Amino acid sequence: MSWEVVIGLEVHVQMNTATKAFCGCSTEFGAEPNTQTCPVCLGMPGQLPILNIEAVQKAVLTGLAIHATINLESKFDRKNYFYPDLPKGYQITQLPVPIVEHGYLDIPSGDGEKRLGITRIHMEDDAGKSMHEGLDGISHIDLNRAGVPLMEIVSEPDMRSADEAIAYLKQLHQLVLFLDVSDANMEKGQFRCDANVSVHHPGTPFGTRAELKNMNSFRFIKQAIDYEVGRQIELIEDGGKVALESRLFDSAKGETRSMRSKEEANDYRYFPEPDLPPLRISQEEVNAIKAGMPELPGQLRKRFETEYGLSVYDADVLTQTRELAAWYESLAAAHPADPKRCANWLANELLGRLNEADCGITDSPVSPESLASLLDRIADNTISGKIAKDVLDTMLETGHDTDTVIEEKGLKQVSDTGVIDAMIQQVLEANPDQLAAFRGGKDKLFGFFVGQVMKVSRGKANPGLVNQRLKVLLKS
Repeated sequence: MSWEVVIGLEVHVQMNTATKAFCGCSTEFGAEPNTQTCPVCLGMPGQLPILNIEAVQKAVLTGLAIHATINLESKFDRKNYFYPDLPKGYQITQLPVPIVEHGYLDIPSGDGEKRLGITRIHMEDDAGKSMHEGLDGISHIDLNRAGVPLMEIVSEPDMRSADEAIAYLKQLHQLVLFLDVSDANMEKGQFRCDANVSVHHPGTPFGTRAELKNMNSFRFIKQAIDYEVGRQIELIEDGGKVALESRLFDSAKGETRSMRSKEEANDYRYFPEPDLPPLRISQEEVNAIKAGMPELPGQLRKRFETEYGLSVYDADVLTQTRELAAWYESLAAAHPADPKRCANWLANELLGRLNEADCGITDSPVSPESLASLLDRIADNTISGKIAKDVLDTMLETGHDTDTVIEEKGLKQVSDTGVIDAMIQQVLEANPDQLAAFRGGKDKLFGFFVGQVMKVSRGKANPGLVNQRLKVLLKS
């Protein structure tokens, strides 16, 4: 019998507010350990939490973007457990009544899309961070992260492969960046994932799930899910049973290993948070947040396809971030004659060079207007496309504008028919055997003559005019 994989994801998204969820401590990353704490986030007796309203607004915005229901009244609860990095001994979270419920995301699937349900988004505060490496075998605790506001985004178990899970995560990652609700830096733990994985035969009840904890790399998440699927199938086929447990992924060995038995809700002794009243939001506040929602990635991709005539691939590449999409629109506005050429030069030439230099689009030394002027010089035959690539390299290196680089390097394209005819004549006289062969029927030698003329011109001859004049002079 065939096996079916069932995957549900719990994604922890750190919201990019300036202060923590329930106190005024900074959330800035990278400060000296234990310097961004106060009696509230350290759980000192008698200290009362005060809810960060900006975090509420970001959670509502995310809920609206996933087409979900916003609960105008939600409640906070205490989730009790005892880890060294949880100074209060409990986490403030939301259990029975979260702020967001019943949404979805669409992911690419074959020639269409597949809709994946999102059960809920609830708000909570983060724990601190345990550090074990490079400290002489002693574990240390940094509580700067304790109290940072999180959204936990819980999907339905709708994914049927690791590839679908990664597609969902990438869509969600892009979405929270577009909404500016999170910086979503996975290396900094700002976007991390738990995966619930089980297998069963189609038509039978879902199997026992294992939870893969705290993964923060798309590559490792895929490896972990694929390994876990194989492990569970092999275990069952050998007569064993899958245990309900939490497992860790060992990226060095490429395998999951048991961490602890999986807790149920009653293990955490949830009860209503006594220090926070119910969270009430008016419909007017929700409407105001919705009115300020930016254009979402899916909407932007479709608009780029229709408005600029871009391919599905190019539209997807150029809408990976709001900054990149805005950069392209500025470029297309400055060079409106050919939006497809704009897309090709931005995606293939400029982004490639910036990636090699480990530079983001917002830090590009070349502005949209500067790249547009380069494309203008290609369009008006001042330079060839090949020379334009050299000009772009110099622009990135020096910060000079297009015309300055062309003038300084003497790169103007030769479009004088008389000059090009003279170059062609020089090439024909230097290659009598190839000329005779061409006139004898070896048409493929045409490319040879084009290359020789371009070599004589040091790449400055207008390629279109070279082709045009060669067709005449080779036959004369």
